Amino acid sequence: MAKILVVDDDPDLVESVTVSLEKKNHLVIPAYGGIEGIEKAKKEKPDAIILDVMMPDKNGYEVCKELKADPVCQNIPILLLTAVASKISTTTYTHRMGMETEADDYVDKPVEPKELVRLVERLLKK
Repeated sequence: MAKILVVDDDPDLVESVTVSLEKKNHLVIPAYGGIEGIEKAKKEKPDAIILDVMMPDKNGYEVCKELKADPVCQNIPILLLTAVASKISTTTYTHRMGMETEADDYVDKPVEPKELVRLVERLLKK
């Protein structure tokens, strides 16, 4: 059983991903913002992290950079979950910002929870 940290400010998304991951016998730790996500990552030391990019308190790029610089968390695989591609013209986020992170993988929103589970399980095998 893997411990997965899900960081997203959308409670509905966190819930649907949690249900899908729990069906595969994974333990899910929810966090509803970037700052909470960093705190839980350091405390819980999950096996993988699903991390939303666009969050109000601290965006996923910043969270990813901070976690990858932390000796406790640097080897935890991170899957960035992003709607940036569809919102690129209306936000300050860019594709380059995503490429500059050390995320292990990324997927565009919307994504089916089953596909998200498949991607996380692939990261866990690396």
